[in-house]
Amino acid sequence: MYRPGYELVAEQILELIARSRLQPGDRMPTENELAMQLGTSRTVVREAIKILSALGRVRAQKGRGLYVADDEGMLGARRWEGFFLPADLDHVYMLFEFRRVQESEASRLAAARATPAELRAIEAAADMCREGYVTGETALFNSGDDEFHLSVAAASHNQFLVTAVREARRLLRQSSTIGLRGTLGGHAAEAVEEHAAIYRAIRDGDADAAAHAATVHLDNTLEDYRREIQRRVFGDAGRPGGDIAP
Repeated sequence: MYRPGYELVAEQILELIARSRLQPGDRMPTENELAMQLGTSRTVVREAIKILSALGRVRAQKGRGLYVADDEGMLGARRWEGFFLPADLDHVYMLFEFRRVQESEASRLAAARATPAELRAIEAAADMCREGYVTGETALFNSGDDEFHLSVAAASHNQFLVTAVREARRLLRQSSTIGLRGTLGGHAAEAVEEHAAIYRAIRDGDADAAAHAATVHLDNTLEDYRREIQRRVFGDAGRPGGDIAP
């Protein structure tokens, strides 16, 4: 099936972001530099940037250059601020329910729609996460985890799912009550294998298996959060109802 050149270049730019391990807010190469690296014209790169900007993956600042987009997304992050309370455990659990619905469907669609370039991006992110776990590099593990879930969403070719997945992960990072961010303990070893299972199902084009693997991963991650809450309430705090903030 024919695909415009700017769509292919957009995928290559996402691969470059993942491969270079660029984080939200990091400056990207210029349009000219991207054109040279990718062997295409600046015009095609500009059209690709428009697509990535609409998806919330890249931010173009006039006179300053291109940046990996922050986590606000096209649905308007500020609209969530009045609703989501990261210290409210019910909200955290609801957010996991939301993620479960989003990411199982994103994985299902990715199994049917992922391009070879998108499969490579998903695999690279899973490998990055595994490397972070094996080496004990928390930042690398977290970067790989973020990029894996966002790459799966991008492979769904549904910009609303992409934004929803990004926004849910941004909100979850605010959950200082639980404070799992920045640790490689708990569910990390299993998460690495669960990522691999999701990737294999998407690679094999098995939509049902991909959705199931994503559901298992989210359910296990939520259970890890529950265990951590119990540990902090009844372990660290020393008494039921104690302060569980990190």
